[in-house]
Amino acid sequence: MARTRREFLVGSVSVATGALGGAVLAGPVTGGPSPGAGQKSAAGNGESAKLLKPDPAHPKPALVDRLDEAWHRAAVRRLQGRLREEGIDGVLLSDRWNIIYFSGLWFTSTERPFALFVPAQGADFVWFHPGLDRDLVATWWIPGKEAYFDFLHGEGAFPDRGKVQMGATVDLTRWMLKGLRRRGQAGKTLGVDGPITTDLIGAAADVLPDTKWKKAGDLCERMRMVKTAEEIALTQRAMNYFSRIHAFTRDYILERGTEATDFEVQTAAVQYGVDLILRDIKRDGRPHTAIGIQVDLGIRTGTGTAYPHPNQFHHNRIKKGDALQVAGVVKVGGYGGELYRAYQIAPHDAFREKVWEVHTESCRIQQEASAAGVTCSYVARQVHLHQVRNGMANYIYHRPAHGEGSEGHQPPYIALGDHTMLEAGMTFSNEPGLYVPDQGFGYNHSDNVLVTGARGVGMGSVPWTREWCFLKL
Repeated sequence: MARTRREFLVGSVSVATGALGGAVLAGPVTGGPSPGAGQKSAAGNGESAKLLKPDPAHPKPALVDRLDEAWHRAAVRRLQGRLREEGIDGVLLSDRWNIIYFSGLWFTSTERPFALFVPAQGADFVWFHPGLDRDLVATWWIPGKEAYFDFLHGEGAFPDRGKVQMGATVDLTRWMLKGLRRRGQAGKTLGVDGPITTDLIGAAADVLPDTKWKKAGDLCERMRMVKTAEEIALTQRAMNYFSRIHAFTRDYILERGTEATDFEVQTAAVQYGVDLILRDIKRDGRPHTAIGIQVDLGIRTGTGTAYPHPNQFHHNRIKKGDALQVAGVVKVGGYGGELYRAYQIAPHDAFREKVWEVHTESCRIQQEASAAGVTCSYVARQVHLHQVRNGMANYIYHRPAHGEGSEGHQPPYIALGDHTMLEAGMTFSNEPGLYVPDQGFGYNHSDNVLVTGARGVGMGSVPWTREWCFLKL
């Protein structure tokens, strides 16, 4: 008889601890610094872990949990060099992902304005932040800061300083510009990574007269598109964990079979993944550790697989004959990516086999074509030609892939209209899905593909094989 979810998880935990009580790693795929590579899988009886196949071209995974201060200081210096090349005297960063990338300070983005000013010369950086982030800012490496209490901020109102008054509502854009004026930025050429709005221009005309404004968002975005060796190593560490999560999930599906719902499988896999990763993360509960950890899984069975972005909640019992999608994103220190696998549960017909085979070959085509020096549009064309030539035109719903970054989707895109040249160090998803709504099924693998000089390297270790994906329950 199939074990209950609780029995399965308890069994997994008991296998996951070695003789001395330490966590062990599964099979040949290691997530990071934990010892014990080659030990038995922590998932079920470990049969799925034995099928994981790392690519010899995989980068070495990081041993650190996040990019360090030295890396971010170097990133800021690179940004300053680019600002000087563009004739920009300083940039006001307000995009969350730009701030995190260049400063390394992880924070939560809300309606409260949060910005970082980076001058093109020197180290007079300054935070403009709400009071609730004061401890995060004060314990990070950039000392310059100006704070308002909260949104909406009242003039002179700082309850945290004992000043409780109903002051006039402060225009926080003008407040930041005044801070820049005090730092001698009036009359210079300044960049912003967001839109140059009429409100900004109007406020600047009053607060920072004769200042010129230039868009700098594309400049920042371009820097983030090509990953450094340190970023790639963190990504590989996350993808190694993700491969092991897939092994656990496959074993769980085989063990629980038609007694489980897709939601049960999802919650079990998330719990396993979080426990797996956090065993390796050095942390003390204080800020700046255990940052950028994401274990976001989505599992759906049956008709829900027939739609690229379904809008219904998935709580359906797994049935024989279902297509089943195991999808999600896993990140460590903000780096990682997608790793999906599209399953087909027996029985199935020849048409489903054909759709699955065309989709799977499309993934291989994208990966092999993703070499530095070709355009995104070229790769997309190769994929779509294969799909169309094999009679799948009616089942194509979207481009093959998007650029992968800390925010998830980022430019460039493997799309017919994106003529960006691929560069070594770019990373992409790999999901040329095919969907057949009228028959209630669809297939969409994905992986995190690293562009190299010769080809794209899928950073996951989960096979695209019938042995892995065609299941009999």
